[in-house]
Amino acid sequence: MKRIIYSQIDGTGSGFYGLFAFLGAVVLGAAFSVYNMEHAGHWITGMSNQVIWGTPHVFAIFLIVAASGALNVASIGSVFGKKIYKPLGRLSGLVALALLLGGLAVLVLDLGRPDRLIVAMTKYNFTSIFAWNIILYVGFMVIVAAYLWVQMERRMNIYAKYAGLVAFIWRLILTTGTGSILGFIVAREAFDSAVLAPLFITMSFSFGLAVFSLILITAARGDGRALGDAVLERMGKLLGVFVAGVLYLTAVQHLTNLYMAKRVGIESFILLDGGIYTQLFWGGQVILGGLLPLAIVYSTVIKNAAVRLAAASVLVIAGGFAQIYVLLIGGQVYPQTLFPGMEVSSSFFDGVVAEYAPSGWEVSLGLGGVALALLIVMVGIKFLSFLPQSMADEDMDPHHKASGA
Repeated sequence: MKRIIYSQIDGTGSGFYGLFAFLGAVVLGAAFSVYNMEHAGHWITGMSNQVIWGTPHVFAIFLIVAASGALNVASIGSVFGKKIYKPLGRLSGLVALALLLGGLAVLVLDLGRPDRLIVAMTKYNFTSIFAWNIILYVGFMVIVAAYLWVQMERRMNIYAKYAGLVAFIWRLILTTGTGSILGFIVAREAFDSAVLAPLFITMSFSFGLAVFSLILITAARGDGRALGDAVLERMGKLLGVFVAGVLYLTAVQHLTNLYMAKRVGIESFILLDGGIYTQLFWGGQVILGGLLPLAIVYSTVIKNAAVRLAAASVLVIAGGFAQIYVLLIGGQVYPQTLFPGMEVSSSFFDGVVAEYAPSGWEVSLGLGGVALALLIVMVGIKFLSFLPQSMADEDMDPHHKASGA
């Protein structure tokens, strides 16, 4: 394994600037959507008193969860000693920070009063899971920034393993906190579950690796850098393990709910007769985001390792959005059980499945968070040395020569 040399990408072609301009336009569109929602009110969105967390929250949760998982590549290299992943640690940290910033931007701008964030930052309610997560998010950014510094400053490389260990533990806590936001909501039958914490951790591994893989392949191909099959094959197999883990914990979540008589209603709604939510669960989450990626990464039908990993990653991301949409939106539209065992009747939608359809404003805001994250990555790899000059097998794989490849 040769000494790895890092450098900035060229980033002077029409493709780079075209993509940069497109993403910038998406961010500006999101800003315009925020302006309209703030001045006209949230009545122009699909949200209501029943569905208070809409499509922007789906994007925000996906980005925040994926941010934690994107750092997994760096952790495998520095904490677990897998040398083939170590050269990708810098890009892993950059992608993690970018995804978190994109997700938090959507989250803050969707709350209705972004200026109230100052109150949340200066006056903490330590009995609130939301206050805990603010600490976790800020801490994650500080720790990952320090982790990047010890990786990029040669004199500090000896501390990379320790910084990586702190970052690894912190991101597990962070994703546990994100899942617990829903898991602690006892009033919603679809949310109240201890399984959500480990499920969100596994989702982060899957979503984050999928996003990182696409960024890596795109950056390497766009800048003409060699990218060998060794690391791509390993990442593909690892992605398959994480996808299988998500499917398993999803099955545990629903089987646990089915065991409890009081939750048969919500399970019937999601699994059988929930309309679009049932379709997204089986078609989007299970098949598109689970079974198909598994079939792709563990089969030899697609010979090209980069194409195989990219295809699986796109499907995992699409299935991830479907999974969060079903969990978050489906869990809100299902009517709350105010008095178990009693019949309740009023004029305020008691016992009625709420209607929700995402508006263009909401989708624009969510896409703006994705675009912002990608812009941060583009600026980072353009002006700083995050990418190895070569990621060919002979440069990345310490066992390349021994295997005769």
